[in-house]
Amino acid sequence: MSPTQPGQEIATLGGGCFWCLEAVFDDLKGVLSVESGYMGGPRPNPTYEQVCTGVSGHAEVIQIMFDPAVVTFKEILEVFFVIHDPTTLNRQGNDAGTQYRSAIFYHSPEQKAASEQVIANLGGAGLWRDPIVTEVTPTSVFYIAEDYHQEYFARNPGAGYCQFVVAPKVAKFRKHFLSKLKKAG
Repeated sequence: MSPTQPGQEIATLGGGCFWCLEAVFDDLKGVLSVESGYMGGPRPNPTYEQVCTGVSGHAEVIQIMFDPAVVTFKEILEVFFVIHDPTTLNRQGNDAGTQYRSAIFYHSPEQKAASEQVIANLGGAGLWRDPIVTEVTPTSVFYIAEDYHQEYFARNPGAGYCQFVVAPKVAKFRKHFLSKLKKAG
């Protein structure tokens, strides 16, 4: 993702398969672009296969370029915590492994503080039976995923994984955040 322009910020989130996250955040007002990629591991230039086997140490993530005058980082986190399970360590549904960990890679001290506050508030609200295990860690090198992963849901809505995993998350987002959609319907 290119450096931000004045009035733009970047958020980097991992919450299971990046196809799910990308599809949701593509629909959020104030989001300018979303790219799927890898972050958080020591191996330079990891491939999808290396990330999937867990040998690279990276998480599947999305980088979101957004306009904070339209959608705040805190609002992005509110969506993030609705569309994935932050209480399962290294797992989202049937997807298991460190590459599917719940993570917020913060880009500033303000993002770190906001992340910790949102997690504390949600944890204190008792919404989940288990504690939130989302890691909050400094951003590291972002490696963009291979081209076929970008806009995967938009290009493959009939694929089985998209129908049974991605589409329900998109529907849940749209139901909970109707007023925050880029476009109705």
